[in-house]
Amino acid sequence: MDVTTIALASFSILLGAMTFLFIFRIVLTWYPQVELQKFPFNLVTIPTEPFLAPTRKIIQPLGGVDITPILWVGIFSLLRELLLGQQGILTLMF
Repeated sequence: MDVTTIALASFSILLGAMTFLFIFRIVLTWYPQVELQKFPFNLVTIPTEPFLAPTRKIIQPLGGVDITPILWVGIFSLLRELLLGQQGILTLMF
């Protein structure tokens, strides 16, 4: 394996992991009594909150439901497909 293959695989894993973390964050919104600052929930909160906090200032909750994690799942899924999918930009370049 060369360096570019390892880099592309690592980037793909990172984007997939972030998508998974945002999906897990969506599930956690169903349980408001969960303390997100305590272990193990902080393992989901720490990497996702820097994306969610600024987005919440722009997009207000709809009917009391925070839709920003759903938005970020879409963004990360789209990025992964556009960059690393079968016809992705980075896939075709290397």
